[in-house]
Amino acid sequence: MSPNRRSGRLRAGLELLRPANVATALADVLAGAAVGASVAVTAPPGLAWLLLATAGLYAGGVVLNDVFDRAIDAQERPERPIPSGRVHPWQAAGLGAGLLTAGIVAALGAGPVPAGIAAATAVAVVAYDAWGKRHPFIGPLNMGLCRALNLMLGVAIVPSALEWAWPLGLLPLTYIAAVTIVSRGEVHGGKRPVIVAATGLVSLVGVALISLVISRAEVNATARGFTPLHHAWALALAAGLLWRVIPAFLRAAATSTPADIRQAVRTGVLSLVLLDAVIAASYAGIMSSLAVLATGSLAWWLARLFAVT
Repeated sequence: MSPNRRSGRLRAGLELLRPANVATALADVLAGAAVGASVAVTAPPGLAWLLLATAGLYAGGVVLNDVFDRAIDAQERPERPIPSGRVHPWQAAGLGAGLLTAGIVAALGAGPVPAGIAAATAVAVVAYDAWGKRHPFIGPLNMGLCRALNLMLGVAIVPSALEWAWPLGLLPLTYIAAVTIVSRGEVHGGKRPVIVAATGLVSLVGVALISLVISRAEVNATARGFTPLHHAWALALAAGLLWRVIPAFLRAAATSTPADIRQAVRTGVLSLVLLDAVIAASYAGIMSSLAVLATGSLAWWLARLFAVT
């Protein structure tokens, strides 16, 4: 195989994996682990396994997404790896299934509870790719559920924390459901009332995050190492999320054009890292949130090289 052909196949494989999107999945697990570790006496082991697990689950999901969408993509997005002929559908199907399996196996390295959540995530991913995405109401909820489970995968680093931390999953569920609603207009344009409703959901998430920071400030008032600076930082992150996403969504609502909708979706997906950073800062402090933001920097860099959809 010539070097050019080998390079072309590698590029096609990376496009299929959506590296920027996968980087945002790491942020979910880091934020969840910050929540779980906040009740641990010593730092719990297994984080590396959970990061490998989420990378496999997310990458497998986006690959299978393109496998199931190959007929539609042949008409609407012929430049994608499968319809362009750069990756064979059966190769992609095998890769996607293998990555999902690897994700579950990696989660088992952190314990049976994380492995169970990883398996549930894989089921939710396949359900979305094969069926859920075609339903205007169920699809966004299904996609949001995948992200909620991903956050809980991180929380499961301390399994007992799931008993009280599970409501936090409603934040990424609602946020990603809103982004998914908007994404339905990426090709043919969207409906303004629908995008406005999605903007309202993102605003609701922003309010919930601010409420979380305030409530955690009261809890952390006597905690060692927490100062007003920590909570001011968390509030700034929440404000940053709204500042980045709301204008992009309003612009998409105003024009309803595919170009502005794609930009809104790109901004929404990549800004999920800020949501995760707020959670991490509220439960574990500034340094934990900086680790989350580092994955965001990686995602933004990768987004300059590969599509984010």
